[in-house]
Amino acid sequence: MGSVQKAKIAVLVSGGGTNLQALIDAQKSNIIKSGEIVLVVSNNPNAYAITRASLAGIPSVIVSKKELGSQEAFEEKLIGVLEENGIELIILAGFMSILSESFTSRYPKRIINVHPSLIPSFCGKGFYGLRVHEEALKKGVKVTGATVHYVNEIPDGGEIILQRSVSVKRNETPESLQQKVMRQAEWKILPKAAELVSNEIIKSRKVTKK
Repeated sequence: MGSVQKAKIAVLVSGGGTNLQALIDAQKSNIIKSGEIVLVVSNNPNAYAITRASLAGIPSVIVSKKELGSQEAFEEKLIGVLEENGIELIILAGFMSILSESFTSRYPKRIINVHPSLIPSFCGKGFYGLRVHEEALKKGVKVTGATVHYVNEIPDGGEIILQRSVSVKRNETPESLQQKVMRQAEWKILPKAAELVSNEIIKSRKVTKK
């Protein structure tokens, strides 16, 4: 890498921050080497993810739609925070707030999300958290997994970057499946995708500089 500046990453969170932790650990172990998490943004002031960020020495900021009163005000504040910090890649890690087309279109191929199924199965509006795994078990699938994709205005509708499959055992519960998908798929492919996209960002910088 030499003198090449790493891509500046912001991770957007709402809850416990297990995917954030996977990213922090991947950065420490050099799986993510082209990018650096410089900011954590939470829309929930009580998210444990904020504690994880501070333990890792990463600054965090709260942007609450409830406090700001509207989607427009919320996104305006979010854009301000991202621009102030020179953010080049936005990673949604359990971020429970839908982003509008006017927001996502500002950052084409610069926002990525991890979803706990093999898209196009069990995805789209209303498919998040345990519901994804409940529906997968109801259907009786033998294989599920996780997907990292670019974010556009359609929930879970952006181009797929990476997928990883996980086998479903007979006595699986939604809770056990959720844990398995996180450990075997989400925590593996989210850091890999973060590295891939960070590397692309660095390459595209070189092109624009010429």
